[in-house]
Amino acid sequence: MYRFLLTPRWWVINVFTLLAIPVCLFMGSWQLSRFETRVNTHNQQQDEASAERKAAARPLGDLLPVTAKTSGERATATGRYDTAHQLLVPDRRLDGRDGFYVLTLLRVDVNNDGDKNGDKNGDKGGIKAGGRGEAEGGAKALPVVRGWLPGDADDPAATAKVPAPPSGEVTVTGALQASEHQGGDGVSASGGLPRGQLGMISAASLVNLVPYQVYDAWVTSAEAPGALKPVPPTVAEGTGLDIKAFQNLGYTGEWFVFAGFVVFMWFRLFRREAETARDLALGITPPEPRAPTAPDADPTPDDAERTRSPSATA
Repeated sequence: MYRFLLTPRWWVINVFTLLAIPVCLFMGSWQLSRFETRVNTHNQQQDEASAERKAAARPLGDLLPVTAKTSGERATATGRYDTAHQLLVPDRRLDGRDGFYVLTLLRVDVNNDGDKNGDKNGDKGGIKAGGRGEAEGGAKALPVVRGWLPGDADDPAATAKVPAPPSGEVTVTGALQASEHQGGDGVSASGGLPRGQLGMISAASLVNLVPYQVYDAWVTSAEAPGALKPVPPTVAEGTGLDIKAFQNLGYTGEWFVFAGFVVFMWFRLFRREAETARDLALGITPPEPRAPTAPDADPTPDDAERTRSPSATA
């Protein structure tokens, strides 16, 4: 009953099935290994970044420009706070509550040869504020988020709790962060904010507000004075699990589904062929369909003879 398996048609089907199943399983396993490799690499990078963040703080100049590797590392900078240009960054959430950041610019003298936080070229990692930056000599400002306060930045009762920045030379230690961009979490780049507020922490948005150069980076201070709460560093872009990893996982499932589909189709064809062979062996064969006759077909000779009128036969 299964002699049909030896026919040329079934030889082709069997060979294709025997080749397709191992290929599908191999490709699925390979895609799964690629997914596991990406996950392991991501975990290793996260562990390395976590270890670097716990390491001793390094001078700001050694960590610029900000990259995915240096983002979140502890940086230290020495200078003087610019009390005349303290800004509030509204619509920032912390611990599920609405509030605002308190940002103060730390003036760093990059021309001081003994200052390890300044860069040698004076322009590394910074943006010039037109011609005003040159009037200020080698001074460059580092945006420092001193902390977070709950409430509305437009509410005088909330802003009254903002502590004044310390005077004199200070050393700030905190997590280094890359400049924000449109589309970031909490970023408001639509404009129209009141004076003294800033929607996006970036050198590009600060360059027209201060008369000196601005670092293309910012620091969230590890210590927050008064009622302020320290702002935790954000995860650098490109350090999350790559979308390609999930693509590999999806391809893994597809190849295994293909293998199952090949097996399913083989059994379906086999069962149909076996049932046909069994019916032939038992003499149970469906009647051959008769060709339909057109309703306006010419009558047969017998019919024409029976319908002929008597006068025609006289």
